[in-house]
Amino acid sequence: MELIKIKGNTYYIPSNTNIGVYTYKNKFCLLIDTGINNTIARKIDEVLKSNNLHPKYIINTHSHTDHCGGNNYFKEAYPGTLVYASIEEKLYIENPDLHSIIPFSASPSKKLLKPKKSCDVDYILESGSNKINDEKFEIINLSGHSLDHIGIITPEKVCFVGDSIFSMETLEKYPFPFLSDISASLNTLNTLKEIDADFFVISHGKDILNKDELLKLIQINEDNIRRTCDTILDLLDQPYTREDLLENIIVLNDIEVDVKEYLLNLSSLSAFIAYLQEEDLIDCSIEDGKLYFFKK
Repeated sequence: MELIKIKGNTYYIPSNTNIGVYTYKNKFCLLIDTGINNTIARKIDEVLKSNNLHPKYIINTHSHTDHCGGNNYFKEAYPGTLVYASIEEKLYIENPDLHSIIPFSASPSKKLLKPKKSCDVDYILESGSNKINDEKFEIINLSGHSLDHIGIITPEKVCFVGDSIFSMETLEKYPFPFLSDISASLNTLNTLKEIDADFFVISHGKDILNKDELLKLIQINEDNIRRTCDTILDLLDQPYTREDLLENIIVLNDIEVDVKEYLLNLSSLSAFIAYLQEEDLIDCSIEDGKLYFFKK
């Protein structure tokens, strides 16, 4: 890992989940996300120490473990470190088992989904300008991948977009990525088109994007959502249960899944079903004790 300058005081540390770093004159710094666990957080910390930086603030783009799993490491290693998040993501960061309850539809078997450690969030971020240590950061709502996902624009007009948009590498590896709200995801992609920033950092991408590159990637993400909708509608020429639909999507996209990934994919499929129902394109009925969906 290494600290790479983007512009001015805005840097990032390339990793499986890219980590944003904003530096202050007093050598304190702000982190945007903290990685998946203490092991990754420790490696991030080594990079910070080698650059004489002291983490003081953390902003989590959202509550998924690969973005906030290192929070507790920094709060324990650097007492007084403050964590910032949006109001709904705060609920999940402080109660991470909710992420297991939702896909399982109940308190899950520990054999299937392991419990995660909670972390306190100190301050709520709202859309608009937010001051942290005398610097203003623009917070934008980018919900869709998660319910209250945010993006952060630093004073140098570098925008950290988290998982609100997926890189080409991600879509090639995961053609059916996790989304919690399809309508919100499409609105977020439109929001990204209008953001006034010079550079864009995707959490799971190798490259820093300029605006033209971002616009091309937005189109690819929109096409992927529309293609998934069309696939579901084609399948629903005949009635299918939710599990039938997921089986076909997994097979058609040659996706390899374990139990956790299966349940996440089932949740994402539910988001598509809800969207298509709201668009009045599909309906449902119960036959012989099963819930079937079909195209109208």
